[in-house]
Formats: sequence, C-alpha cells, structure tokens
Amino acid sequence: MINKKIYIINGSPRKQWNTAQMCESFANGVKSKGIDTEIIHLYDIDFKGCRSCFACKLKDGKNFGRCAYPDELTSLLEKISKADGVVLASPIYCGDVTGIMRCFIERLTFPFFEYKQGYPSIAPKKLKTAMIYTMNITEELANKMYPDMFNRTEFMIETVFSKPVRIFAYDTYQFSDYDKYVVETFDKNEKLKHKEEQFPKDLQKAFDEGAKMAEEI
Repeated sequence: MINKKIYIINGSPRKQWNTAQMCESFANGVKSKGIDTEIIHLYDIDFKGCRSCFACKLKDGKNFGRCAYPDELTSLLEKISKADGVVLASPIYCGDVTGIMRCFIERLTFPFFEYKQGYPSIAPKKLKTAMIYTMNITEELANKMYPDMFNRTEFMIETVFSKPVRIFAYDTYQFSDYDKYVVETFDKNEKLKHKEEQFPKDLQKAFDEGAKMAEEI
C-alpha cells in the first residue's frame, strides 16, 4: 500500500466551506486506511478547458493519449493518470458543476477517449472514481432537476476510468450571515437546522466512502 494514492479535486472557489469540508472528510477516510491522498484546489491553478488541438489523437504523435497543452494543469494530469483513484468535488452552480470543473473533466478524460468502435479507453489505469456534489436545494428537488446532469457529467469519467460513486450534500448552508444577503426563498432557521443536524452525517458519508475506496485499491 506504500505507493497507492488518491487525488481529490475541489472544484469550488471556497476552501473552507461545504465542498471543501466534504473533500477533507473523504481525505480523512482515505488516510484512516493508510493510503496517501492529496486535495487539489482547481481555482489555484491557471488553466482552461480543451483547446481542440487533437494532438492527443494524432497518429504516431508524441502526445498521443495525453493532453499536450502546456499550462499549470499538465503536470497534475500526468500524476492523476498514474494514481489509483480520483475524486471530483463540485458545488452546483446554475444547474451544473462549476465551469472550472467542466474544463478539468475535458482535459482529464478526452485524451484517453479513443475514436474507435465502442470508444475504448486508453487510460494507463482504470482508476477508482467518485463524485462529490454539494447544492443548496433539497434532495427531492435535486432528484427532479439534476439526474440528466449527473449522468452527463459522469459519462466521460465512467467511459475512461470507472463508474463514479456519488456522494451528496443537499440543502447546504451558503452564507455565514443570511441577514446580509437577499435570500427570501430560503428560511435561514431551517438552513441552520439542516446544517447542524444533516451536514455532519454528510461529512461522515464522505469519510466512509474515502475509507472504502482506500480499501478497494
């Protein structure tokens, strides 16, 4: 188990709030089983999405099967491709994962997605994967609004690596002081109650899934 590693990718700009806390709990679960892990904050990295250069698809090209664009993400992509697991975590913004997470998924998966019959993966490893989603709406509403989004987001990840385990935190607490913002659609007292009663359970679920992934690798 010495050389095993799981990367956790935080697609939120906030490093101490809901998504980041879920990442930390997952990481603690991984560490509890003696596996190395690292949390990467995407908003700290200067990069963009796929440039459609197709160098990763060029026959006999030196960059075949890997992203060729040289920026701050390139070295991380190389490390992840040699790891044993990857966890992608994102809040839901405007009905989808954050834009920076979408860019990351493009860069991570497309080089390994081969244009052949059946679209086989040429990834070096079939990594264990998980998705952490945080959102400020209820589970009931999310189940009505987002099933297609979850499937669409995970399609390339499942095709290239493995089917992700899904971990959710619903109805999250967004502000430190609700009275400072225009949020008439939310009851601040109900939000606080949910944070105090449910969010610790969500964090425990993230911990448990981290421990489980570590055991599986």
